[in-house]
Amino acid sequence: MLSTARMLCRGLSRPASLNAKLTVIHFAAPTRTVANDAKTNLASRLTRRGPTLKERAMAPAKDSAFNLGRMAVAGGSVVGVGALCFYGLGLSSQPGAIDRAAFWPDYVKQRVHHTYMYFAGSTAIAVASAAAVMRSPKAMSLVARGSIPAMLCSVAAMIGTQMLVRSIPYEPGVNMKHLAWALHAGVLGAVFAPLSFLGGAILTRAAWYTAGVVGGLSTVAMCAPSDKFLNMGGPLAAGLGVVFAASVGTWFLPPSTALGAGLYSISVYGGLLLISAFLLYDTQKVVRSAENHPHPSFAATPFDPINQSIHIFIDTANIFVRIAMILAGNPNRRK
Repeated sequence: MLSTARMLCRGLSRPASLNAKLTVIHFAAPTRTVANDAKTNLASRLTRRGPTLKERAMAPAKDSAFNLGRMAVAGGSVVGVGALCFYGLGLSSQPGAIDRAAFWPDYVKQRVHHTYMYFAGSTAIAVASAAAVMRSPKAMSLVARGSIPAMLCSVAAMIGTQMLVRSIPYEPGVNMKHLAWALHAGVLGAVFAPLSFLGGAILTRAAWYTAGVVGGLSTVAMCAPSDKFLNMGGPLAAGLGVVFAASVGTWFLPPSTALGAGLYSISVYGGLLLISAFLLYDTQKVVRSAENHPHPSFAATPFDPINQSIHIFIDTANIFVRIAMILAGNPNRRK
């Protein structure tokens, strides 16, 4: 009986020790598995590398940048039409230039008239220059070069001729200032001649749209209070720096890349909005200068309608170029 009891006790005690060992093994095994998984996840996180800034910038472009640009232009158009209706219907509490025009002396009316006559003359000279360049294969190959030195030469020619015009004092009659003025308009026409590659239909539509935009903005500026847009000089100068930097960036980064598409949208769509605001500013500046310049009998220097017209002419030319590029569509999808 005693031996039987001992055997029974041994039999019962042995499975207990075995169960304890199995229990330890049961709890130890998951601990080792979690530790291994944690090490694996940590190693994979350390070895996994996301796209660098350069890779993101040079990634293929999407339509988001161009869509944002179109939305911005559409919003600006709505604001412009609203301003035209508001000021055109005389809803402003302050009088505009068009309200004071009835009381202008004759010399003020002549100043404004001569300014816009020179603007029309600049436009005609630029169109004739572009047409002459398009008919000359050698001249077209010269201005259509896409190299950076050629672009720098074009920019230098436009800025240099403008500085030349502004540096010569104005005198009635045909003189050196008029020749420099015609040279400046001809240079701009020659530089913009490669736009003919977009097609005559696009350029014709762009010309009509430009006439509508310039006419509408000029009407807004004339109907708005005199100092409504003259206070925008600082923000416009800052925006011009941004647009100019983006335009230079497009020389090095094609619009087929993500960063290049963003710079292209800033240069084209943002530039269109900025130059439109500049046109409002320059139009009111012309009127203010014509009104505040001393009487011809007492003025030390005569009123200079050529210098006043240059700004409006440059604004109009830039608006035309950007409208033509927008009508041409996404540059990555052009054939």
